[in-house]
Amino acid sequence: MNKTVTTGEMDLKANEEALRQNPHAVKEQREKNLEVAIGRQVRELRKRQRLTGADLAAQTGLSVGMLSKIENGVISPSLNTISVLAHALRVPLVQLFSGYEEERGCMHVKAGEGVEIERAGTRAGHQYNLLGHIGSNNSGVVVEPYLITLDDASHRFPAFQHEGIELLYMLEGTVNYRHGDQTYLLEPGDSLLFDSDAPHGPEEIVELPAKYLSVITYPQAR
Repeated sequence: MNKTVTTGEMDLKANEEALRQNPHAVKEQREKNLEVAIGRQVRELRKRQRLTGADLAAQTGLSVGMLSKIENGVISPSLNTISVLAHALRVPLVQLFSGYEEERGCMHVKAGEGVEIERAGTRAGHQYNLLGHIGSNNSGVVVEPYLITLDDASHRFPAFQHEGIELLYMLEGTVNYRHGDQTYLLEPGDSLLFDSDAPHGPEEIVELPAKYLSVITYPQAR
């Protein structure tokens, strides 16, 4: 007997195929000190190519003692020296930096300490508390997490529009939330993920107080 596959099942399978990133993956450990990272790469590449310190020193014009200091992370080599080493080891210059771990941003905000702000487009009765912010980063993405509280049923504004993707997670109360030409009843535990370029916002506040988490992501300005 043939089983009928619904459109919803096909969409779910397509989404599962698209989500291939392992959230528990662990990257190879990297050095926090730039000099040590470069030195380790030079030494490993030299040994992989079965070159002695004297061999590599002769090819680069460096003294054996200078090369030893570089490999042990004792000194910071000039960019010209790094370029000469990369050429002698037959690798791209950037490979000598591949073990270096840049500082990654992190912000911890305690309960009740989110900064209340007047966000662009804020309306009366909408309280925005920014839960954290990381500036320039290598991901190319800006993330703005807000805790939004609606305290007046008379203040509705279902026409916010801005670039990016937004996720809502309902914590308290009940709201009829509009996105484009559709409305969604959001109750505690419900979530809504959408393209925020379409008009959106709370159209009807069914139960007060209403509180939800809003996480907005958009491309970082270059």
